[in-house]
Amino acid sequence: MKKLFFLSLLLSCFSAFAQKPAFDLVRWVNPMIGTHKMGHTYPGATAPFGMVQLSPDTDTIPYEMGGKYNKDVYKYCAGYQYDDPTIVGFSHTHFSGTGHSDLGDFLLMPTVGKLQLNPGTEDKPETGYRSKFSHNNERAEPAYYSVKLDDHNITAELTATNRVGMHQYTFPKSEEAHVILDLMHGIYNYEDKNTWTFLRIENDTLITGYRQTNGWARTRTVYFAMSFSKPFTSFGNKDYSKAQVYKGFWRKFDQSKNFPEIAGKQIRAYFDFKTQEGEKLKVKFALSPVSTAGALANMRAEIPHWDFDRVKRASQAQWNQELGKVRAVLPTKDDYINFYTALYHTFLGPTTYQDVDGQYRGLDQNNHQAKGFTNYTTFSLWDTYRALHPWFNIVQPKRNADMVESMLAHYDQSVHKMLPVWSHHANENWCMIGYHSVSVIADAIIKGTYQGDANRALDACVTTARQSYYDGLQYYMELGFVPEDKNGSSVSKTLEYAYDDWCIAQVAQKLNRSDVYQEFSRRSQNWKNVYDKSIGYMRPKLSDGTFKKEFDVLSTHNQGFIEGNAWNYSLYVPHAPQEMIQAMGGNQKFVPHLDSLFTMHLPDEFFKDTEDITREGIIGNYVHGNEPAHHVAYLYNWTDQPWKTQERVRMILKKQYHPTPDGLGGNDDCGQMSAWYLFSSLGFYPVAPGSDQYALGSPAVKEAAIQLENGKSFTIEARNQSEKNVYVQKVELNGKLLTQPFLNHKDMVKGGKLTFYMSAKPRK
Repeated sequence: MKKLFFLSLLLSCFSAFAQKPAFDLVRWVNPMIGTHKMGHTYPGATAPFGMVQLSPDTDTIPYEMGGKYNKDVYKYCAGYQYDDPTIVGFSHTHFSGTGHSDLGDFLLMPTVGKLQLNPGTEDKPETGYRSKFSHNNERAEPAYYSVKLDDHNITAELTATNRVGMHQYTFPKSEEAHVILDLMHGIYNYEDKNTWTFLRIENDTLITGYRQTNGWARTRTVYFAMSFSKPFTSFGNKDYSKAQVYKGFWRKFDQSKNFPEIAGKQIRAYFDFKTQEGEKLKVKFALSPVSTAGALANMRAEIPHWDFDRVKRASQAQWNQELGKVRAVLPTKDDYINFYTALYHTFLGPTTYQDVDGQYRGLDQNNHQAKGFTNYTTFSLWDTYRALHPWFNIVQPKRNADMVESMLAHYDQSVHKMLPVWSHHANENWCMIGYHSVSVIADAIIKGTYQGDANRALDACVTTARQSYYDGLQYYMELGFVPEDKNGSSVSKTLEYAYDDWCIAQVAQKLNRSDVYQEFSRRSQNWKNVYDKSIGYMRPKLSDGTFKKEFDVLSTHNQGFIEGNAWNYSLYVPHAPQEMIQAMGGNQKFVPHLDSLFTMHLPDEFFKDTEDITREGIIGNYVHGNEPAHHVAYLYNWTDQPWKTQERVRMILKKQYHPTPDGLGGNDDCGQMSAWYLFSSLGFYPVAPGSDQYALGSPAVKEAAIQLENGKSFTIEARNQSEKNVYVQKVELNGKLLTQPFLNHKDMVKGGKLTFYMSAKPRK
């Protein structure tokens, strides 16, 4: 009996352990999720918020070589598409989940046999240095990627620290082994993207240089230092420029073979080796925004040795530390993979943008010293202000405060005196609309995670919001709306400006700046100026004050909206949902309108011109892949039917997120889609960043503990959790019943426990 009791106890312990993940949370992350179709994620190696994103590129060959620039520039935003049969090589910079292409700097490719310096084509890879590969011989983990290059019989392995990528190539026996460095390669390539490149052979194992490009970022310079684990036997290059400037130093030298310096627009270099069977050639490749000396210092500081596995272990330990900030117990293995891959995606960016000594390139193209903060870049703010930065205010508050400082540094260096709109690598792209740095800054100040000079931050927000030259703001300030006949996407801009203005007002109120509070509180009401009561939708207005006559509430083209239509954007008043509901006729009219968003059938004509919207990402007229709708499922909380929020949220989680390469229903958008998943899985969401309030939903976790930076823990528990039990009967905070479907940030950071009691039937 004692033996049976002990065996039973042991089995129950094993069962309990099986329900909870071990601390090795890296094992649940699948970087392949989002690499197929429109997810636009990359599968390669990077450290948390790392400056290096070392990843394979599959079909991003240059325009002048017959590439796919014209038709596939959107498809290859991350450089990798899961269904492609070949790999061109491994480049060191990538965006995660964006809707626009750039980067892909410094592509390396190992080869054997006859030297070929062109990349070849997908249908004829043998004509170039690219190679066929199979997913059966491919592996992706946080901070690690490996693949067998079938055409060269080489196994390529990648890992990375913050600023240094490390390659390990296992070669066959060969008298003709090569490593190609392609300085022409890039994502979103065209003939004149490279404005200049420079290569310097320091010795027979060390190469330095830089690349200047004019792409999405108009003037971007990236420096590098590359070191081999063994000397190369010879080296050379080819300049593919149509006009080869100063070729051969006025013909005095042949620069193409064993010459220690080369400069030009379109350069590919190669390095020759002799290898034994199974020999591992290693390459360290460091980046810097400042100088080649900075890149070399980064390399020596972060990888002073040649132990590939040691780098992998250390970087994966960093990932485990970051992933361990949320310990979740989930119903199924697929849920673990979805949850921790989403958490991984939220920690890919914004990315570090400074050397180990704190120097970085500023918006003014001068070098600056970050004092007291880490400088970050890649701010896709139209996407990430909604959930990613609010997520950081819970799990990465120190990093988010540094991101705010980075935005303020951008403002100080801006000749326009504007906070960033969409910025990366010391450039402002002016992509999308609004001035949503304001939202990020306000949310950090209101929630107490930004401890810097709040009045200075508010002044930057106010100055940004008063810049009359920016994207219809002059009309907005004069008329109270952006007129469609003067400035396109006018309704979307009016609504988003009004929300940002509300954010400014909240900070002004907190800082007792009554004049600013009054001004921007009035401006935050401007959403009412584009609401047409006669039809019940937001509608573009003309400069004479009349509504646009030719109007289709379902169309996304030339109707005053961006990445949405009147049906979606009529629900975009996140800072005043109760007023919006009343304006739309109260619960009786608003709830059916909101219901129809999820249940209506869109005609085929809706999809004919939508390059960035796929049927997989749409539920009715709800487009989860486009961020303006990310908050709308939570709007039922302001009506008399909050149980519908619970139902809709669980439906979206189930339909839009899967543990497969095509598992994202749209671009991950620098982590925004993943942040939505995490918030919603935990049971709450920041409908209006800039407030202290979260709207409650329906948690998909069984239990989760958030480890806060203040040393406390906030636990979420869902009792009676199951796939059918999506409705919430009651919620308790630290044992006290909540009477409204909302949670305050200040209560969360105190630590404690939020308990949901789940049921298969709604509590109406």
